[in-house]
Amino acid sequence: MGQRRVVLNFGVIYQTSAKQLAKIPSLVEDIIHNTANAIYDRAHFSGYGEYSLDFEVVYFINTNDYTIYMDAQQQINLNIKSEFAKHDLEFAYPTQVNYLNNLPELDDSSNGKPATAACQTAHSR
Repeated sequence: MGQRRVVLNFGVIYQTSAKQLAKIPSLVEDIIHNTANAIYDRAHFSGYGEYSLDFEVVYFINTNDYTIYMDAQQQINLNIKSEFAKHDLEFAYPTQVNYLNNLPELDDSSNGKPATAACQTAHSR
């Protein structure tokens, strides 16, 4: 094996604007071009994930030496993290949003319990 093919997948939050999404491939391309022993192949917004807007990046490392590969991968990862922070891009992680409708009104004297529950509790004593 004369070189290693590396596939890097990551996701950004759904609140990322279309303009920001369009910048990500070129940011990653610049990072890889400036990494020793790395050859850029491609970077694409690849799809809509369960928790993230997903990207797939492919690059090659010009050696079969594992340490050189890991050094390049680490440098790429650190630079992506740094560049994303500069551009207000956030990595996604599993999240869940719950929407609550028709919440009962709270009675100030009920210690945070719904007013009807406070009345039922008072009557059952």
